[in-house]
Amino acid sequence: MSQGRVRGTEDRDTGRGARARWRWPAPPGARPALIPLLAVSVAVAAAQLAGSRFAMEKQPDREGLAAFGYVLLLLGPALLLLRHRYPRCVVFGTAAVTLLYLGAGYPYSPVFISVVVACFTAVVAGHRWAAWSALGLLWAGHLVIGHWLHPWLPPAGDDAAPWSQELVVAAWVAAVVAGSELARLRRERLARERAEREQAERRRANEERLRIARELHDVLAHSISLINVQAGVGLALLDQRPEQARTALITIKEASKEALGEVRQVLDTLRTPGDAPRSPAPGLDRLAELTQQASGAGLTVDVRTEGTPVALPPGADLAAFRIVQEALTNVVRHSGSRTAAVLLRYAPRRLEIRVDDQGPATAGRAGSGGGNGLVGMRERAVALGGSVEAGPRPDGGFRVLARIPLGAAATVSREAPAAEEET
Repeated sequence: MSQGRVRGTEDRDTGRGARARWRWPAPPGARPALIPLLAVSVAVAAAQLAGSRFAMEKQPDREGLAAFGYVLLLLGPALLLLRHRYPRCVVFGTAAVTLLYLGAGYPYSPVFISVVVACFTAVVAGHRWAAWSALGLLWAGHLVIGHWLHPWLPPAGDDAAPWSQELVVAAWVAAVVAGSELARLRRERLARERAEREQAERRRANEERLRIARELHDVLAHSISLINVQAGVGLALLDQRPEQARTALITIKEASKEALGEVRQVLDTLRTPGDAPRSPAPGLDRLAELTQQASGAGLTVDVRTEGTPVALPPGADLAAFRIVQEALTNVVRHSGSRTAAVLLRYAPRRLEIRVDDQGPATAGRAGSGGGNGLVGMRERAVALGGSVEAGPRPDGGFRVLARIPLGAAATVSREAPAAEEET
């Protein structure tokens, strides 16, 4: 089966192909459906035939419709079938057919409808000069026929057309051009809005992928680093101190279980987009649990708080937790120090996080500008309007300093909800 047949089958199954062909403005490169083309051509042909027969009865001084006249009335609508594929040729062709109709002396009738539809299509398709030129030639031809060639053209004895009639024709041409231009502007606006929506959807998808990648990195980097350290401890003590090796294995089990739970929570957002997560995102309320895990890896963490703790917005709370988690992970992986100090300083509308270790740095320690972990921390802070600084201290240690701005939502004390429940 060819690729075209496969694509056509998929479009029929899903209905997307039909919707794309009927959507206005049609996407670039979309093939117009045959039924709408036929419907427009048949409607124009019916209007021109009926209107011309009625005009023939009201204009007895003009030539009666003969076979050639009916052919001309049908030729314009027939050309409209090709208006999307050859808009410039069709607009000039319908203008020429209309001039032949007028030059044959047939009654003034809705024969101009074909020119209007062709001009509209050409302008909307971007061929403005072709449409304007065709209308200009039609008007100029009408002037020549009505004022200079009428003695040699049917009907016999026809007088020159009044100039007031030319003003009406000029107004009609201007109205057609204005309507076509308005349609073109509307089409371009709709296409621009659709492109902006698609771009916004792609941007949201990229941001979601970045968020998921950042979450997975933070979870896996912390947990695997902890597991790696404990596995080394367990192997070293397995023969001589089996009880301590058992403790290391228990720590590995707990860390891996928690990591699997958090990874499953992140991946659930991919399976069921838009649904609420099954468990709340981690925040600073789990800081004690985080320091306990670090203690299991042999790292002593001293946590201090300055200022009045406040309830953080969910995004800021998660970012603060991940920044502390990544900073402690870097200490475990890249520092020779077995102690770390975490300072949470609550200032008006700002949370400052400082994580220090005494060093010295081991091989592979990231500097102030390197490492995916530091990049992830900076991205989290910048997304909230904050900043992260990381680099060696003058005394040989390493410091991570993050500043996260807090909005008006973070003005209530953490103890306030509990107090309200008690009252």
